[in-house]
Amino acid sequence: MPIEWKGVIPALTTKFTADDKLDLPLFEKNLQFQLDAGINGIVLGGTLGEASVLTTGEKETLVKFAIDKVAGKVPVILNIAEGSTAEALNQASLAAKWGADGLMILPPMRYKSDHRETVTYFTTVAQSTGLPMMIYNNPVDYKIEVTLDMFAELANYPTIQAIKESTRDVTNVTRLINRFGDRFAILCGVDPLAMEELLLGAHGWVAGLVCAFPRETVAIYRLVKAGHISEATAIYRWFMPLLELDIHPKLVQYIKLAEKQAGIGSEEVRGPRLTLAGEERTRILKVIDDGIATRPVLPEYLHLKD
Repeated sequence: MPIEWKGVIPALTTKFTADDKLDLPLFEKNLQFQLDAGINGIVLGGTLGEASVLTTGEKETLVKFAIDKVAGKVPVILNIAEGSTAEALNQASLAAKWGADGLMILPPMRYKSDHRETVTYFTTVAQSTGLPMMIYNNPVDYKIEVTLDMFAELANYPTIQAIKESTRDVTNVTRLINRFGDRFAILCGVDPLAMEELLLGAHGWVAGLVCAFPRETVAIYRLVKAGHISEATAIYRWFMPLLELDIHPKLVQYIKLAEKQAGIGSEEVRGPRLTLAGEERTRILKVIDDGIATRPVLPEYLHLKD
């Protein structure tokens, strides 16, 4: 299905059983909560999806399973995070074969490519596929910044349509709009900056804590876009201690613990990650449980235009 790059698009966690297999029933349970909350798409195999430890076969299973369960309600987007151009091309080809609606793509992994290499990497993939693409710009975690000058070159490729803006510099939204107008859809990729970037003109939010709190996340987005700023702000202020779990190296473990406490996930992760223990688990659990205990009553939001 065509992708309208806007709204709340969860970067879903990958659910595992205690014996390290895909937990598809639990994945389906969480996915249904997301759909009921009013999300606009899903990303599979992202950072939160533990992309680096998924096999190609598991990605195929997740994509096909998700397509079946969303039943055309929202687009299914597969993340590409590869170290070689050849494997990125392979993943893009497989995504199309499996029926994915679009791609999210990071710069090359493990090698710090320069301007020419980064642009060539993205454009080589873009020219190989008819799938629409979102560039994931996260120099904080992945050490390569996709600059405005790079985007000026990428703008020549129609399949490159959106930017997951994760520079952690909210002014970059304004710079992108000033330079490119509406050429690219901009989606915030940093939970604790989401409302600020939406107010500055971002079209959507590729979200993390939505995995545990889907209704609150979608409510903030729709209230902001409808101009109900004070109502959105009240929810956002409640949400902030939880949203800040998204910007820690252990965001996968933190958000999976939140999913468990919310009743729509489990703590199971795949090595080398380990589930939280000791003081750290106690501390993060308090943040999550305090948030759940003070969860706000949401206004009706599903009728608001997104």
